[in-house]
Amino acid sequence: GDRLHETDRPDYISGLAEVLQKTFDRGGNVVIPSFAVGRTQEILYFLRKIKEDRLVKNHGNFPVYVDSPLAVEATEIFEKNIYDCFDEEAMELVRKGINPISFPGLRLSITSDESKAINFDDTPKVIISASGMCEAGRIKHHLKHNLWREECTVLFVGYQSVGTLGRNILEGAQEVKLFGEAVDVRAEIRALQGMSGHADKNGLIAWLNCFEKKPERVFIVHGEDTVCTSFAECLRHEYGYHTYAPFSGTRFDLLHNLLEYEAAPIAREKKAKAAVANSVYARLEAAGQRLLAVIRNGKGMANKDMAKLADQINALCDKWQ
Repeated sequence: GDRLHETDRPDYISGLAEVLQKTFDRGGNVVIPSFAVGRTQEILYFLRKIKEDRLVKNHGNFPVYVDSPLAVEATEIFEKNIYDCFDEEAMELVRKGINPISFPGLRLSITSDESKAINFDDTPKVIISASGMCEAGRIKHHLKHNLWREECTVLFVGYQSVGTLGRNILEGAQEVKLFGEAVDVRAEIRALQGMSGHADKNGLIAWLNCFEKKPERVFIVHGEDTVCTSFAECLRHEYGYHTYAPFSGTRFDLLHNLLEYEAAPIAREKKAKAAVANSVYARLEAAGQRLLAVIRNGKGMANKDMAKLADQINALCDKWQ
């Protein structure tokens, strides 16, 4: 409602390749919170091209995980309905026998066990997971495992609404709360600008002007407060529409064209800074003390058993260090 898309499509492929190269060279993962339908498939389209053209050096066959059951199902629907879902550019690939959204290294995660296993693989990888604004779903688990790692990157590829976890991270939060625990934000935070599946201001106006019978009233209900207000004023003053941008809680009787209740704006309270998760850390300390007790009690064990225990402890340390 307050912006215009660029007439020339940005070079998303080069931008994404640059993020991948930089992150993989550091030994980190690229975590992409993505909407399951449409945006995920678009990212897969770009990744296939990046792999085909070998735009990422020394990490050619990097794994790409789609960790969202809905996104996996949506991707399958795209592949089964290519004539409805693919544009001419993608169809040209199909005619050459190329699947535009599939490539070597693509792994689809369905079960929770498959999802958990992703973060125990040290190979630099791309993790695409929902939800797109980080409010729910498996993406929160991947953020918990990667946000605190300086070598990783969280790449946003869609709009982040006010008050969402994604918006807080994108605006520079130093710490966020995930599953009741405080997690430091040390990963690099990036965004691919310009990726939008929505119409811009001109597109919305063009759609509205297509009605043969002019609407009696136009409600602007989806967007940030300032944008809704400015777009309502634009439609009213420049195009003669009777507009209204209600606040949440407003009730309007469409049948009788009657405003029943007009809600007042309520400022969104900023979330309090998350406290350190003392209870969970206490569990971790207790586990460490128990391990120390096992070590002390093992003083009389056979050398073979002590060596085995030492190897297991070292492996655990290597995994989490």
